[in-house]
Formats: sequence, C-alpha cells, structure tokens
Amino acid sequence: MVDQSRLWDAHAAAEYDTPGEGMFAPEVLGPTVELLSSLADGGRALELAIGTGRVAIPLREAGIEVTGIELSEAMVARLREKVDAQQVPVVHGDMTTTTAGEGFSLVYLVFNTIGNLLTQEQQVECFRNAARHLAPGGCFVIELGVPDLRSLTPGTGGTLERTEPGYLLVDTYDTLRQILVSHHVRFDAPVDGSREARMDRTPQRYIWPSELDLMAQLAGFTLEDRWADWDRTEFTGESRSHVSVYRLPTLDR
Repeated sequence: MVDQSRLWDAHAAAEYDTPGEGMFAPEVLGPTVELLSSLADGGRALELAIGTGRVAIPLREAGIEVTGIELSEAMVARLREKVDAQQVPVVHGDMTTTTAGEGFSLVYLVFNTIGNLLTQEQQVECFRNAARHLAPGGCFVIELGVPDLRSLTPGTGGTLERTEPGYLLVDTYDTLRQILVSHHVRFDAPVDGSREARMDRTPQRYIWPSELDLMAQLAGFTLEDRWADWDRTEFTGESRSHVSVYRLPTLDR
C-alpha cells in the first residue's frame, strides 16, 4: 500500500505552488471559484484533500466559509503560511473516514485527487464520507481526468504526456488494476555537459465516468451535471476531463 503522506512530503509541498501559472493561473482558478461559489449558494463548503489551499483560499475570499480535510501535514504547513486556522480550519486525516462536521452545502474534490485512493473500495468510501458531511440536498463536486487509453499503441504500456525544458512527464498504465503512474522527470544541464535528474512517481487509480456515477449511486447521490471543464463546456466523447456535480436528495423526496 502506498503511503500518500510520504508522497506529499515537505519537498512536494515546497514545489506545489506555482503562483499565477499552471493550475494557479487566474483563467483556471477564476471559473473554478465561480462555479463552486454558485453551488455552495451561501452555505459552508468542505474541501477534501485541501492541500496548500489553491482553491480554498480564493473561495474563502469570495465569501464562502471553507473547511478542509488533509492527510499531508507538510501541505497544511504550507497552507498555514498563507492563512491561519480561523480563516480556513483543517482537520488532519484521510478523505475516506475523517470527520469535519456536518450540514455542509458543498463538498468538493479537485484535480484528479480521488485517484490518490488506489482501490475501488476506498473511492466508494470517499463518496460515502462526502455524503455524511452534507446537508440534505447538498452536492459533491469532483474534477477528474478521463483515461486516455486510446493513446496507447499496441505493445506499449505508457505515453509521453509532456515535454518542457528540464521536465518530462511519462504516464504508465496497469490496465488490469486501473492504475496509472505519472513519472515526473526533472533535470538540468550543467555547463560541463553532465546530466543530473530526479524522478518522482505519483500513482493513481483511474476511474471511468460511468464507474464514478455508480460509486455516487452507492452513496445516495444522483448525477446533476457534467461538464468538460469549470467553464461548463459541453462534455463529449472527446473530452479529456470532466467536472461532475452529484446531489443528495432533499428531505421532502
């Protein structure tokens, strides 16, 4: 079993934030916060795997009361450099069993993080834990990539996903267990021509949208909306990711 708290250690926390760029870019965070604020509808929000507060802090600044659950103490320490515990309280623990209260209007889990749970059973328990935190009629939002198995050529088990100066991203697949491992290779080129490289690996269990919907049903949710991104672009068979909104029934149903 992979120890996720060791994967997301002080080194990972120190390199996680990229202010103004990548997933921290305004064009990414703006639509994310706007949609989550709308779904919270003035109520309280809970972020599972809150990390360094990439989404929680701007959501709090938008007027939504946000609480977090986070397994990595190093990631929380980085968050605490930005906001204190009164502004964004965080409960230490995993997202399948840890309790942070009840009566939330919104629970959300972004950037493929449900995949950090490496078994189907754990992923179902994550849905059930989200349901326990929500008030009747509350919603659970998940942002998740769509497995790109069509890019695998016969006889190969991996794909080159990204190449930049000093960085390569290679994904390998175990299609039997639905495990994807991202290999992050970072390297420099000293003036003497030698090469130094470091590789970090992050495993995930990938989930098909239909399987995710069944997990939701097991926890009492129904699918309300699914878009290709936070801008609410139509989700199609060619979409590489999705933002899915699941809703609990209200008391009068």
